[in-house]
Formats: sequence, structure tokens, C-alpha cells
Amino acid sequence: MYILPLFCILAFMTVHPIFDFNPDSSLEDWYAVNDGVMGGLSRGNLKLDSAGHGVFSGKISLENNGGFSSIRYDCGRTDLDGHRYIVLKVKGDGQRYQFRVKSSREDYYSYISYFETTGEWQVLKLPLDSMYPVFRGRRLDMPHFGGNVLEEIGILIGNKEATSFELHIDTIGLE
Repeated sequence: MYILPLFCILAFMTVHPIFDFNPDSSLEDWYAVNDGVMGGLSRGNLKLDSAGHGVFSGKISLENNGGFSSIRYDCGRTDLDGHRYIVLKVKGDGQRYQFRVKSSREDYYSYISYFETTGEWQVLKLPLDSMYPVFRGRRLDMPHFGGNVLEEIGILIGNKEATSFELHIDTIGLE
């Protein structure tokens, strides 16, 4: 993961957007998947704030073997066209999050990369070829991401602690 200084934000404008949050954004193709699918009690959702940023927020509970919350976006068939990085502009709460991609929504596994937040706006570059496959939190013995297309992206928090969380998202793109 690369963290870019804020003066590099202008360079961010050359990034091909996957999703650009703004006051007119529709969240129709976004959905939450929380640990309730496995009996847990964590809560999380995505909404827009007054500035039009996406806000992924909620509370992680470890009760009933819980411990994660995630949001996912059906980005259709997004051709990578030689792009090598996922680029995020986010403002977190000091916690670690996981960015996830799938080449096909039908895949049972996701490719992941972790990123740390600082409480300030950050532009982060996550190399696609360093993302590794996981299923239900377990790393799989398979090659790192090498696909030519994305169909789903997501963000997950699951740091093995009961906590509240809040991640503001401005843009998710490809470089």
C-alpha cells in the first residue's frame, strides 16, 4: 500500500473512477453484509453525509462468534485496461480496514488488501497484484490477483475487537 501526500490529490483526477461519491450518488448497487449471516450481532451500513461522501459506519460485536461488517458494490463488468492499482480517497477513524475485489461475483473467495486510516483524508494506492485470496477470513493457497476484470468491490472491518467504526469515502478508482 502506498499513502500519497494530500498535494497529490490533484493527480487523483487522472484516476478512472469505479465509484465517485457525491450528493447525487445512488447507493442502489451497494449493500451491507454483516456477521449476522453467521449468527453474529454486528451492524454496519452505508449512507451519504451532507457533503455527499459515503459513510460506512456501525458497531462490531464479538457476541455469537461475530466480528465483522462489510459493504459491497456491484460494479458490473469493469475492465482493468492495464490499471494496476485501486486508489481510494478516504477519511477513517484510525482503524484498519480491508479492501476486497472479485473478478466474478460468483467466486466464493475475495482478493484482499489491508489499509490503515489516520483520522485525516488520505489517498491510498493498493497494488492489485499484491491482493491475495481469502475465504471466511482464511488465506487460500492460490496466486495473488491477476484478473483483467472486476465485478465486485468491497470494504470490510473485522479487527477481532468490539468497536464502533466510521469510514468516510470520497472516491474509489483505478490507476
